[in-house]
Amino acid sequence: MLSKKTKYALHALTHLGQKEERTPVQIQEISEAYGISHKFLENILLELKKAGILGSKKGKGGGYYLIKEPKDIPLSKIIRLLDGPIALVPCASLNYYETCVECKDEATCGIHKVMIKVRDEMLKTLDNKNLEDILKE
Repeated sequence: MLSKKTKYALHALTHLGQKEERTPVQIQEISEAYGISHKFLENILLELKKAGILGSKKGKGGGYYLIKEPKDIPLSKIIRLLDGPIALVPCASLNYYETCVECKDEATCGIHKVMIKVRDEMLKTLDNKNLEDILKE
């Protein structure tokens, strides 16, 4: 399940992506449009800025704006950035792999094998869907 943090990030990115010009949008505008806490949204936008997805401008007329094209922002990147692993169990994760304490033999574990397939299907979709797809819907 997506965290509120990731859902709010997707709402904010969608809001910014709907702007025809890449002019800065104030946090307050996004916060009010989606009922997101100003402080919480500010932290999310800072993470997206550090990841190279957003830019910001200070002062009058300042705010946040997309620095990448919506088609170049895969959903998998946003989810990993804010929620961490996409896999449902740590032993199936590509980027956050950990062995499961309770597993005796990963090679014969049915849970592991099924979760790898689930992860692969999720990644196939999330890697091929991007912010532009959300904007089109």
